[in-house]
Amino acid sequence: MAEQLERSTGGLLSDLVSQVTELFRKEIMLLRAELGEKATQVFTACGMILGAVVLALTALNVLAAALVVALENMGIPAGWAAVIVGVVLGGIAFALAGKGMNDLKATNLAPERTARATSRDASLVKGKI
Repeated sequence: MAEQLERSTGGLLSDLVSQVTELFRKEIMLLRAELGEKATQVFTACGMILGAVVLALTALNVLAAALVVALENMGIPAGWAAVIVGVVLGGIAFALAGKGMNDLKATNLAPERTARATSRDASLVKGKI
């Protein structure tokens, strides 16, 4: 009888080890998939920041030229017109860059689903032991 008890305990431990191993394999696969998604988010955010820089520089050049013509037609002092246009363009560029930087924060890039699943699985394993 003791022999049968030892075998079933050994069998249970063997099953537990194989199930935990399979669980960790699946968690690693989930982590890889989620990190791939986060990499896409990083590239998109960097693209937004680069787009903001390109847009801001191009807009500044075009609007600076347009300002010269507008100043001649409207009689607005050149200094004040440049300040108004600079503030508007700077605000747009700041908003785009802020959005891109926010998307790059570590909290937005953390593999949340994997962390939740791992925590849940660890609790299940502790409960089985």
